[in-house]
Amino acid sequence: MYEIEETGGAKIGLAQATWPFVKLQVNKNVLRLNASILGNLYFRPSDIISIEPSSLFSGAGIKINHRVNGYSTKVVFLTSGSRDLITRIASTGFLNNTDPIPVEVEEEIVKYQSSGSFPMRWPAVIVFAIIWNLLFLGDQLGYFGNADNNAPIGTGAQLALAFAFFFALITLLSEPFSRLILKEGRKTKEIRSFLFFMMLITGFMFMMISVIPI
Repeated sequence: MYEIEETGGAKIGLAQATWPFVKLQVNKNVLRLNASILGNLYFRPSDIISIEPSSLFSGAGIKINHRVNGYSTKVVFLTSGSRDLITRIASTGFLNNTDPIPVEVEEEIVKYQSSGSFPMRWPAVIVFAIIWNLLFLGDQLGYFGNADNNAPIGTGAQLALAFAFFFALITLLSEPFSRLILKEGRKTKEIRSFLFFMMLITGFMFMMISVIPI
């Protein structure tokens, strides 16, 4: 089956992901927009109202107008050459496909659409945010013994960064842990690029903070 694949960025609602964290895949049965932590969006041909070049305000790319209730109405894939990309999407047969979708493909689409675009469980996100903020707050309140030196960062910041780093690492490596973090049926590979980026940033910041004299 002929399929196209393009790497770029995305705007979904008010959130934005930059290149190269978003992948667009299209064949005649399904359009997938994997925007990592922002979501993995699946569309049938019948879900699409139109695909058009996005406005300058939204960023260069294509705007996917759709009728999926659980998704944001604003879905934009950011890339150069929007008209050429629309032509390539049309060449897959997706836009004009009225044939029945294979059962296994339909089941996958239903699974992803029913769980919404955001791949993580909200309780896990809330717990992460609470721990992250409490560790930073600990520096300001002197819980880690650095309240008297007016340092803006200290042990609490280091612990917060280490926590975020290992949170991402364990999510990547441990399937039981990832099941606690991700919605049912979602896979770690959907947010792998985000997790690697999170480890890179937090690891770098941890090393920088560690060498700052406090």
